[in-house]
Amino acid sequence: MIKTGNPIISIYTEMTPNPETMKFVANKLLYPGKSIDFPDEASAKPSPLAIELFSFPFIRGVFIMANFITLTKTSETDWNDIIPTVKAFLKEYLEDSRPVINEDEVVITKATGSNEVNADDTDVVKRIKELLENYVKPAVEMDGGAIQFKDYDNGTVTLMLQGSCSGCPSSMITLKAGIEGMMKRMIPEVKEVVAEAE
Repeated sequence: MIKTGNPIISIYTEMTPNPETMKFVANKLLYPGKSIDFPDEASAKPSPLAIELFSFPFIRGVFIMANFITLTKTSETDWNDIIPTVKAFLKEYLEDSRPVINEDEVVITKATGSNEVNADDTDVVKRIKELLENYVKPAVEMDGGAIQFKDYDNGTVTLMLQGSCSGCPSSMITLKAGIEGMMKRMIPEVKEVVAEAE
């Protein structure tokens, strides 16, 4: 049966550097210009889609951004066994135009941490956020993740790792060798970059 009025959704997968996460890319914007991380089922309340994804016993984390969803699976599950099921579920869910994010709930539960420059940010914090936004964000998005500014204190920058970055074996190398090295070169006040697990 052909449904009328609803777009045909296609979903494809992309591997990420984290073997426990997979990026599911749709031909539709799911959360334009924003990202949201649900590291566990208890945090999923703002997203009807994430709540349903957590009903699969093999899903441990959901990250939604732009036109993709990064899913973290349980370690004993093989991606080859579950990708067809997840793709079919996402295709049907999105073709039915069901809600992805309930923005009212996001405001209530929103965690602190953002790369948006605020008027009360110090000069150093503004430069850190601009560097994250312009250099780091595009690279980690390609891998199905996000890195958010959390805090700057006395030379130490604390970042939150989300999506495929969270729990990724290579994320510490990226953080230390990549991001910390670049920040130290471009912002002399930065002495160290550390990660805070959400």
